[in-house]
Amino acid sequence: MKIQKSGAALSKIVRNGERLKRLAKESGQEYLPLNRGINQVVPIDLTEVIPQLDFASPEMLNYPPTQGLYKLRKAIGEEFFRGASSPENILITGGGMNALDLIVQTLGFQKLYLPRYYWGCYHHILTIRQKESGSYARQAELADRLEELRGNAVLICDPGNPLGEKYDDEAQLDLIRRLNAERIPVIVDSPYRRIFAGREDDYYARLAELDNVIITESFSKSVGLSGQRLGFLHTTNRELMEELHVRLMYATNGINAFAQLLVHELLTGETGKRAVTEFKIRTARNIERNIEYLRERGLLAEAFYADAEPRGMFAIVSRTEEELLAHRIGSVSLSFFTDTEKERAARFSRICVSVPHEKFVQFFDPLTHCPAETPRTPNRPLP
Repeated sequence: MKIQKSGAALSKIVRNGERLKRLAKESGQEYLPLNRGINQVVPIDLTEVIPQLDFASPEMLNYPPTQGLYKLRKAIGEEFFRGASSPENILITGGGMNALDLIVQTLGFQKLYLPRYYWGCYHHILTIRQKESGSYARQAELADRLEELRGNAVLICDPGNPLGEKYDDEAQLDLIRRLNAERIPVIVDSPYRRIFAGREDDYYARLAELDNVIITESFSKSVGLSGQRLGFLHTTNRELMEELHVRLMYATNGINAFAQLLVHELLTGETGKRAVTEFKIRTARNIERNIEYLRERGLLAEAFYADAEPRGMFAIVSRTEEELLAHRIGSVSLSFFTDTEKERAARFSRICVSVPHEKFVQFFDPLTHCPAETPRTPNRPLP
């Protein structure tokens, strides 16, 4: 039969995970899977949350509305936007990747400008949808490239993946407002932000009325529900929302009702809110301790944080993928996350730092006593 090939490839992150499982089975030794983008400090405790759900309710058993359950969209508006936006501006999606794909296939841009170091799935989605990509090294430079950006779109991921870099909110908001005023679409994809913040965070509320800004979110990271594949996108552009609604309907006929009702309970129920709070506190604290440990041991590749702070699920270390693997630590070479600096990036690795601190130290302590295999200059400023 004739196959229309996408041109995209399966993730190296997945391939590395399969390799770790094979090595662990062959050796009988434990490996630390830091190649994955999953919060591994502690699972969210749903013991008291699940009994609150009515599995025989019409909401659970019938097709959900294509735009998503109204009460969930309302709860998202309160939790993420502090009531500053309407449920009509929110579309429930099958995870963050589904939201991004819907946007890429719908927006009429020539290029989507990505950070120099970017999550590989951005590029693969663009490839499948036959869209081009552009690149920027730092967020601040975008303000000087407005003419080049016209007719295109910009993606901002903060805290970032793979670097885990966190920019200053005020500077970032000023930049987004300027791009919005120039009618340059901005996709704000920040699924790691809410690990470290809650309803008090007004970042999305301050973006809510910008009609050229699209926000995508996921419940995979902030509440540890990767397996439920639930996210949302937000836009105040009515024409865009209508088209996204249509495309989602014919792709899914509605998003999983159980996942929607579960997240609604986490956002609004007392037991749910308590479970989320406990999950975030423990996860964020272990992430912070692990980044502090890397910095103290000289393993954090400081050059990548010249104008940002390392604060996210990921960090860049000044060891290669193979060096880490020799110590039974799974990672992904930074070269996988860039098109323009592959040779330099191959000397570094991206790791997930969302694991129990004691386990992290157990695996990294032996590494701190081993010199790097090749000379490296982690503190040299990026060009």
